[in-house]
Amino acid sequence: MNITKDIIYVGVNDHTIDLFEGQYTVPNGMAYNSYVIIDEKIAVMDSVDARFTDEWLNNIENVLRGRKPDYLIVQHMEPDHSANITSFAESYPDAKIVSSAKAFAMMKNFFSTDFVERQIIVGEGDTLSLGKHNLTFITAPMVHWPEVIVTYDTTDKVLFSADGFGKFGALDTDEDWACEARRYYIGIVGKYGAQVQALLKKAAALDIQTICPLHGPVLTENLGYYINLYDIWSSYGVESDGVVIAYTSVYGNTKKAVMLLAEKLRLSGCPKVVVNDLARCDMAEAVEDAFRYGKLVLATTTYNADIFPFMREFIHHLTERNFQSRTVAFIENGSWAPTATKVMKEHLSKCKNLSFAETEVKIMSALNSESEKQLTALSDELCK
Repeated sequence: MNITKDIIYVGVNDHTIDLFEGQYTVPNGMAYNSYVIIDEKIAVMDSVDARFTDEWLNNIENVLRGRKPDYLIVQHMEPDHSANITSFAESYPDAKIVSSAKAFAMMKNFFSTDFVERQIIVGEGDTLSLGKHNLTFITAPMVHWPEVIVTYDTTDKVLFSADGFGKFGALDTDEDWACEARRYYIGIVGKYGAQVQALLKKAAALDIQTICPLHGPVLTENLGYYINLYDIWSSYGVESDGVVIAYTSVYGNTKKAVMLLAEKLRLSGCPKVVVNDLARCDMAEAVEDAFRYGKLVLATTTYNADIFPFMREFIHHLTERNFQSRTVAFIENGSWAPTATKVMKEHLSKCKNLSFAETEVKIMSALNSESEKQLTALSDELCK
């Protein structure tokens, strides 16, 4: 696949993987992207997962047609992009390896060598000329590892964005970009919003016509759409107007309350109502929803003087990723001494700029006329 006249895609699709990073379901597989820039000198941009060594090296050989690469540029040391550095080095012993100082330290950890005789260490603003193509390196620490660099080709105006603008899903899958890019971003990069904002400010000074990420499709049109979403996500802004209800239920009574609230919200004209059963849904999808919409209802039982485990895990995922700037409401259930709302507020105490709904719903075992009135009041408050 030609990205431009001189930039060619040499990555691979992975349809054998079930869990990316051992935790995220990827029903449509995963793409590990790598690119070759062919000029007077040749640069290969990143490698791929260890299970695709032969396919990747064959892809490179096929596009070079007898020529040898001069450089391997390593932007990110996560193994799905760096596992084949040694294979490349063995296949092309005259090629130099270009990366950040921290990346070379990581290579020592991963491979017991930092390729000291072949190193080209680059940092902020450093350049590399391939001939007519001139590459500028931009540091992107903690997006989402500390060694990350991104690369801008000033000739073709291409940004090689490392894990930025990536998504779940192989490239031969036809699916909506935003849904899987949002789940990818919030799950993997979401903690580092401030660092992404810093990188976006650097990128704003560049004339970017194409974005080449390490996962997902190459972006060539309507780049403002993708950049705007990244700005919203990394600034923890509200992307869509709506209410997410995340719940756990032991014997069904909390679920009944949640379903009644969802019905009341819809009847009141709430633009979007999303309900997630935390014991059964994809946790990453539920976390994505909480960051996408502006209002969140947490409904659970008091359990062992704490809260139900799936709810505790869900809130941990939120706080770990700097959940903030949202309205949060609570529904608690307990047959005696219900304390779930108090505990949930304590778990959220370190979150910034949260507003708590005035209406708190308390269920004693099962719904009654009083708790149903509270649900109505909460629906009215959330739909204002």
